[in-house]
Amino acid sequence: MAEEAAPGPGTATTAYEWLGGEARVRALVDRFYDLMDLEPDYAELRAAHGETLEGARDKLFWFLSGWLGGPDLYIAQFGHPRLRARHMPFRIGIRERDQWLACMAQAMRELAVDPELAARLETSFYQTADWMRNQGA
Repeated sequence: MAEEAAPGPGTATTAYEWLGGEARVRALVDRFYDLMDLEPDYAELRAAHGETLEGARDKLFWFLSGWLGGPDLYIAQFGHPRLRARHMPFRIGIRERDQWLACMAQAMRELAVDPELAARLETSFYQTADWMRNQGA
């Protein structure tokens, strides 16, 4: 059976639907963390995540599901994300921000996310990632 195409901007009511729902959000998160593990260009980002990525995979999937307009899985389990506060223990500078953004952009390209959606997400991801920085320039 062929995989159904995700709805486009004219038919989707949320970025979650436009991306393709639960399975596509999970695929994006999995590819993001696979790339982080495989690509030397993301070494500092990977080092910040400890020995295993399993917990991080689930938390990003749960968070992105709600952030994209789907089910609020993260909030249901942990309450408000408090992103900046939860990331304060980790060194997040320009390099880590840029590696996170590049890794996510690569994951979106490899999964053939609609270019219009990818561009919108990249803008939003940049704003959030830059706000998360806790190290100076």
